[in-house]
Amino acid sequence: MIKLNTIYNEDCLETMKRIPDGTIDLILTDPPYPDYLVNEYKYKDGILDFLEQLDCKQLIFWSAKAPFPLDHTAIHIWDKKVPTTPYERIFERNGKTHYKHYSAYLINSTVAANYAGDIFNEHPSQKPIKLIKKLINEYSKPGDVIYDPFMGSGTTALACKDLGRNYIGSEISAEYCAIAESRLAQGVFDFEGLGMKGEE
Repeated sequence: MIKLNTIYNEDCLETMKRIPDGTIDLILTDPPYPDYLVNEYKYKDGILDFLEQLDCKQLIFWSAKAPFPLDHTAIHIWDKKVPTTPYERIFERNGKTHYKHYSAYLINSTVAANYAGDIFNEHPSQKPIKLIKKLINEYSKPGDVIYDPFMGSGTTALACKDLGRNYIGSEISAEYCAIAESRLAQGVFDFEGLGMKGEE
């Protein structure tokens, strides 16, 4: 049985077997990329195929260079405000057709996190919580269930907790699950007024 507001230390395909149809309102996730830390993150061809079984709204972070393997309705750009690999794409599925631009500092060190008003959790692909909260506010409403099948260090869960959304997470790394649970236990931070913007 699936419990809301829980992160499961397992492959997302195992979690999916226990999620009743119609439970998920939004998928928001940052999966392994085919051109970045492939062995560490265990990327494999077809890693996103299970998403085709779900007709809910989906927002999927993806590499700036590698082809995206699924159909989509829009492509959004995350401007990371850094000169090297300056952007990533966010693919929207089962949703709107207009493209958006988001600007938020890359969180890849303690210094960068302090500058951006965030906290670095030693995850090499950590996403800014301001950006995740912006997406959650735009694509869901309070009480919705958001599923992150590649939860990592828990940014999606933390943002959901702060914004009154329910979450379900899957993460195969016990280490990152522990980091996520620690972040959730410590609580969330008020990021209002810290310069996050989304533009049509």
